[in-house]
Amino acid sequence: MMTYYILIGGIALISWLVSSRLKSKFKHYSKVHLRNGMSGAEIAQKMLDDHGIRDVKVISTPGMLTDHYNPKNKTVNLSEGVYAQRNASAAAVAAHEVGHAVQHAQAYEWLTMRSKLVPVVSVTSGMSTWVVFGGLMLGAAAGVGLGYYIAVAGLVMMGLATVFSFITLPVEYDASNRALAWLKQKNMVSQEEYAGAEDALKWAARTYLVAALGALASLVYWAFQVFGGRD
Repeated sequence: MMTYYILIGGIALISWLVSSRLKSKFKHYSKVHLRNGMSGAEIAQKMLDDHGIRDVKVISTPGMLTDHYNPKNKTVNLSEGVYAQRNASAAAVAAHEVGHAVQHAQAYEWLTMRSKLVPVVSVTSGMSTWVVFGGLMLGAAAGVGLGYYIAVAGLVMMGLATVFSFITLPVEYDASNRALAWLKQKNMVSQEEYAGAEDALKWAARTYLVAALGALASLVYWAFQVFGGRD
């Protein structure tokens, strides 16, 4: 178990460092004001209009970096700062979230796959580690009947969460690419503003990469605990 705690601690530290860097970047680029004077909400609405998407609403949501696209009710949810602010960070986030709306409208295959996994992963991800641990307590490592099958069931749950994390990567990177391409093609930002938006989205993507690698590392560790102790 000590190895597991060291592993989780290391991943948590890296995640914290990347998250802190992301917040620092967004704070820095929030000082780079847009020459066009548009708010995040206005940027989002224009990008939707330019892609011919008329059934998606742009709304404000409480919190910081709580921005997301909800495919169920077709809303681009922008955090209070992003919704009203007129800077490179707001433009980057707003365009990125609309990138997800464009993916949805165009039936982007990775987003479709991710959406299908959401109901399952939302239920199983929180309990997977406990199921594996419970199976090990019942003797899974020694290949003892019920405990082994319980542990394997837990690994399957954990595996689904890991697959979900890796499927999320192309979804997020593609949304950022769509956002940056639109910002550049429509001359929505200056060269300096574009560089800031690109850098901010790069660090945002790294949070998902760290999460995916962390999920994989945890899966490998527990799989070794279940199968490694068997004859």
